[in-house]
Amino acid sequence: MSPRPPSRSRARRASRLILITFLVVFCASGAADTGHAQKRRRQPAPARDETVRVTLLQVNDVYQISPVDKGRRGGLARVAALRKQIAAESPHTLYLLGGDTLAPSVASNIFKGRQMIATWNATGLDIAVLGNHEFDFGDAVLRERMRESKFTWLGSNVFERKTGRIFNGMPPYVVREFEGVKVGFFGLTTTDTAQSSSPGKDIEFRDPCRTARGALSALRARGVRTVVAVTHLTLAEDKRLARCAPGLDAIIGGHEHTVLTSLSGRTPIFKMGSDARNLGRIDLFISKRTRGLVSMDWEIIPVTDETKEDPQAAAVVAEFEKTLSAELDKPVGRTTVRLDARQETSRAQETNLGSYIADAYRQQTGAQVAILNGGSIRSNTTYGPGELSKRDVLSILPFENPVVMVEVTGAQIRAALEHGVSRVREEKEAGMFPQVSGLRFSYDARRPAGRRVTSIQVWTNENENAPLDDKKIYTLAANTYVLGGGDGYTMFQGVKFLITPEEAQVEPAVLMNTISKAGEIAPRTDGRIKRIDE
Repeated sequence: MSPRPPSRSRARRASRLILITFLVVFCASGAADTGHAQKRRRQPAPARDETVRVTLLQVNDVYQISPVDKGRRGGLARVAALRKQIAAESPHTLYLLGGDTLAPSVASNIFKGRQMIATWNATGLDIAVLGNHEFDFGDAVLRERMRESKFTWLGSNVFERKTGRIFNGMPPYVVREFEGVKVGFFGLTTTDTAQSSSPGKDIEFRDPCRTARGALSALRARGVRTVVAVTHLTLAEDKRLARCAPGLDAIIGGHEHTVLTSLSGRTPIFKMGSDARNLGRIDLFISKRTRGLVSMDWEIIPVTDETKEDPQAAAVVAEFEKTLSAELDKPVGRTTVRLDARQETSRAQETNLGSYIADAYRQQTGAQVAILNGGSIRSNTTYGPGELSKRDVLSILPFENPVVMVEVTGAQIRAALEHGVSRVREEKEAGMFPQVSGLRFSYDARRPAGRRVTSIQVWTNENENAPLDDKKIYTLAANTYVLGGGDGYTMFQGVKFLITPEEAQVEPAVLMNTISKAGEIAPRTDGRIKRIDE
């Protein structure tokens, strides 16, 4: 059954009460920075012949071409069908991606993101901003994927140091014109990409605020009065962007994997979650006389198994899936309990799967303790009870980082845990949150970052614990991403390797072998991480 026309949905009618006529309402009210869009009384809309409607469709952080959540949500062939449906009703429609798509995923480990570009081309994508994971396979692979793209990539703050030019010849901005009205777009990529991915040493990520002000000035000089930033930044960074570059009419964002709507000053910010579970629709009503934004409607359209698929896009997806299925769908074991791989929990609290993976790393290496950054758990869903396939394991841990063992001091372990919980209150779903094995710790998120951990005990055996000794040497199992400073874990520089990357097994192999050896698993949380301010 196809979904109801978006223009008639209850979600759209409700959303009109939230974000309409920003330029009128918020000039009068002086609205403050907020984490959620505030409800406002609906203002009279201008006559249709006085405005041009431009519809923006948005997804972000899409790693899978096929539906997720056991087929219930997402799927780019479904999104393609919705795009065609909406474009038939609103001809001035643009389809935008808020970054992160070439990696990580099971398929990307095999195709290096080629399956994503082929599917985006088939779905009619117009504009994409570079996300941090676009650089996971290095600059050369990214350039190859960009050459294959039939849409425009933006990364206005991503430069090549040697030439001083924007990476791979991307434009600093693009301008689209509809009935004489111009709409400008520029893109911004998080500067953390230098640490969180694998860009070359020649790549420079410049300050988003300075870049945005330059883009706004250039667009204004071209007579553009309506400007949209397509970003791959944290929500806090998007809010700062709205304040430091006044004049933005909307921020179409990414990076976070949950649905977020916010308002910073007069600028609305939209993020639609991950893996195309939702399609954002933002209607801009632009004055034909002033060329400026008059009002705005928005809605969040769930992409479900009731959404029909576009045949052309579905054929592209099917071809790639056929190549994957034979090997990846073989079972490796089973679980008798539900395994929690959701991002909102993996990056905020102890989970049964996080503890199981950390235990697997510790047992595989023989280390005393193990630390796993919650951001390494990627699939953002749950599994079981039931069979677990190779595809499931690779979806959970798509990064093939070696799991090594090193010698560290107790002080370094303490610093790592402090860092891991440093953004619990300030940033939702921070990837550095630690899942652990071989130790127990408690923390108080009300305290200043760097002084939140209140106790740490290291297991002497499974039933006894001893306080962490800052001066003592311990053996630690971790992936090379964390040990190399990923997610801000800079305290491990210069450590002594007992199991080197060349000798180590990669993350999905460690987990797969552990499950296969057990045959049947039933992991549970045991209180090894305790937050005492809740």
